[in-house]
Amino acid sequence: MTFQLLSTELVEALHDCVLNPGEIAGRARDKSLEGALARVDNRLTYGLIGDVFDLAAAYAIAIAQGHCFNDGNKRTAFQAMETCLDLNGVQMGWQATEIGPAIIRAAQRLMDEGELAEWLRQRG
Repeated sequence: MTFQLLSTELVEALHDCVLNPGEIAGRARDKSLEGALARVDNRLTYGLIGDVFDLAAAYAIAIAQGHCFNDGNKRTAFQAMETCLDLNGVQMGWQATEIGPAIIRAAQRLMDEGELAEWLRQRG
């Protein structure tokens, strides 16, 4: 299966869009966005991504847990997840009251990639 993937530049642009006035722009000095996104590429290479929901969940987890940005990591993770789904033909109808807690749980390592992918499948 061929997927539309997210580039580093696209994720940075998504991050810039989610920031509110007064929040700290840019990447965290000691974190690597390229490294976080390489986790997703690695999972693809080794056949660990079965469908678009696995892919979107992998991006969300990599970004939310990678803390690559100074501010807005969870919002960027959500936007990357949604963009991945959109680029791959899946439109989701989100309710902030349901997606927000899921992203927070993922960032806190209380929900893993498989659980997030299944959560997405149930709503897709």
